[in-house]
Amino acid sequence: MQAILHCDRNWGIGKRNDLMFSLPKDMKFFRTTTMGKVVVMGSNTLLSFPGGKPLKGRTNIVLWPGGDPKKAADDGYIMVETLPELFSVISRFDPDDVFVIGGAMMYHTMLPYCDKVYLTKVDADGGAEVFFDNLDKLPNWSMTSQSDPVDDNGYKIRFTVYQNKKPLALEADNV
Repeated sequence: MQAILHCDRNWGIGKRNDLMFSLPKDMKFFRTTTMGKVVVMGSNTLLSFPGGKPLKGRTNIVLWPGGDPKKAADDGYIMVETLPELFSVISRFDPDDVFVIGGAMMYHTMLPYCDKVYLTKVDADGGAEVFFDNLDKLPNWSMTSQSDPVDDNGYKIRFTVYQNKKPLALEADNV
């Protein structure tokens, strides 16, 4: 399983339940990388999408305690209410096809189970209210690749990949 996101220079990832930057090149990378795959998110991330609808062309799994299963079925996403249920559903898919896409609590909860993080670093301060774990300070994580700087809508960004040397197994016992 992987995570995919962008962060500012302070590891900030969001403000007012939204992205901090409009980055067309990063959005294209996200779309290309996750298309046809499985995306895992919390309910606030789903609600932040246009119309609160799931992403097209992907299997959407939403952790939503107390959510509406009928609405989930009507809108075309898989709703789970607990972490053990989430782990059970995720385990049905090839781990290389599963991407955690937010929000902050979901990233923090699922990070130990991820073997890779696709992280676009933005060389700016976005005034974030929520933050991603600083992978440079976590002992199991190391950067394995980094692109040259790219201009994206007036911001300098770098596409990076981090690898987890010891990901946890997706088992209900680990919850």
